[in-house]
Amino acid sequence: MAEKHAHLQAIDEFFAAYAAHDVARVRNVIADDVTWFIPGHHPLAGMKHGIGELMAFFDELGKARFQAQPIAIALSGDYVIDHHRGWSDVGPGLDITWCLVFRFVDGKIKEVINLSSDQHKADLFFWSVYKLAKIPDRLAAAQ
Repeated sequence: MAEKHAHLQAIDEFFAAYAAHDVARVRNVIADDVTWFIPGHHPLAGMKHGIGELMAFFDELGKARFQAQPIAIALSGDYVIDHHRGWSDVGPGLDITWCLVFRFVDGKIKEVINLSSDQHKADLFFWSVYKLAKIPDRLAAAQ
């Protein structure tokens, strides 16, 4: 049997580390200056810059008991495309598929674009789980 490509091994390691909430193992496969785009119009959406912001994002996903299970993975040069099931049983729950486009540089994940199969459903889920503070508290925090 042929040895698995290093990029595919890194994706396997990423998902295993993510499932175990093992930050040190995540750092083994993700570049310190990673960019990771989360689509949508919800409190967790937007570009994450660097390992610190990414880990904070993963911490928030953990609060929603969000889980991921790979379905299919494809490799092309420095890119890996992962199609996976992502779900949570928190609040109204969510169970949809996602595609992640990983770009590797120097053997580590440098850039990720996350695409949802049902962005409206994802937005509704994230808004139900991650509530904004009441207006007086938001305005006080902005000063």
